[in-house]
Amino acid sequence: MSQGFAPFYDVNRTYEDNYLQGPFGAFAEVMKGDSAAGASAQSAQTTQSQSSDQAEEFLGFRVNLPFGIPAGPLLNERFTTAAFRMGFDLAVYKTVRSRAWGCNAFPNVLAVHPKNADGSLVPGSAELDEGVLADTRYELPISISNSFGVPSRDPDEWQPDMKKAIAAAGDGQLLVPSFQGSRVDGMDRKAYIADHVTTAHLVTETGAGLMEMNTSCPNEGHNRLLCHDPHLVGEITEAVKNEIGDRPLIVKLAYIPNDTDLETMVRETVGHGTVQGFSTINTISARLVDANGNQALPGAGRDRSGVCGNAIRGAGLDMVGRLAAIREKLGFDFAIVGVGGVIRPDDYKAYREAGANAVMSATGAMWDANLAREIKETLR
Repeated sequence: MSQGFAPFYDVNRTYEDNYLQGPFGAFAEVMKGDSAAGASAQSAQTTQSQSSDQAEEFLGFRVNLPFGIPAGPLLNERFTTAAFRMGFDLAVYKTVRSRAWGCNAFPNVLAVHPKNADGSLVPGSAELDEGVLADTRYELPISISNSFGVPSRDPDEWQPDMKKAIAAAGDGQLLVPSFQGSRVDGMDRKAYIADHVTTAHLVTETGAGLMEMNTSCPNEGHNRLLCHDPHLVGEITEAVKNEIGDRPLIVKLAYIPNDTDLETMVRETVGHGTVQGFSTINTISARLVDANGNQALPGAGRDRSGVCGNAIRGAGLDMVGRLAAIREKLGFDFAIVGVGGVIRPDDYKAYREAGANAVMSATGAMWDANLAREIKETLR
């Protein structure tokens, strides 16, 4: 890692330490002297490069620029508010559950070094199963492991914090809560669906105007992601939509290689009026190894991890382009949020050209807190 630079999520600290003490780096600086007046001034400062007539519409909400940070690194209200102040006009509050849920053992983040010269990982390639080198040499363009296990605080803690996060959005900015159902031993299909509904209801109690449902959690298992079962996703989104009413519902997808399966997902959700947008992609699952070929992350069941950052940009752009083609083919109206490998302004433009209505960056934004401002400068 370059000396003197601190990502806003400190990869050398535990998740718990980040939650309680973060954010860090530029995100920490922008939160100093916290006050209502300071927040208002910061919000005005970050949006001045985009006048109100340049603002865009995203799922019925006006946003200065449809660019932000997806579910993952924005752990609580301090993180989301800092993101707003740094000019990220969309901020996704890290995925919450109906119950407290622990984090995987530290470390959770390692630098990942694919073999391809451009640093990319190709879905379905042998490298993903043979092993990808992971260590603590953080180099740009950055790719990292994402091995947290979707931890969550108890609703008694995250609900008031989420409500505060929603209120902290400035003019032309939008807080997007992310949630998911939780699989526990002995839970049948009906109970699993009901847990999604319960969690969605808890989100509505915070005053959220829309929400994102995570169906692509890597810790659910390499081959048993919820989004690999479009019929179950259809059942869940129908039940959730009945609970949340007119609030737009976004579904977070992993990479889906087969066009037929992807179209089935769209038909089972958008086709039934239950989903208004898709966010894609989450991560690409890979077997991570150290320099000796041994498991890089400690603990049982952690031989594989989701990889994010530069390595997955090609896959993310591919998914967005294919979703856009299906949208046109079926004549459906739904939003596409492009995620994966956005580390420079040109990546934002590439996703928009591929058909994304909004674009988000997690790893890129962690290593470049000024990314939103840089993109806005190029659009002036």
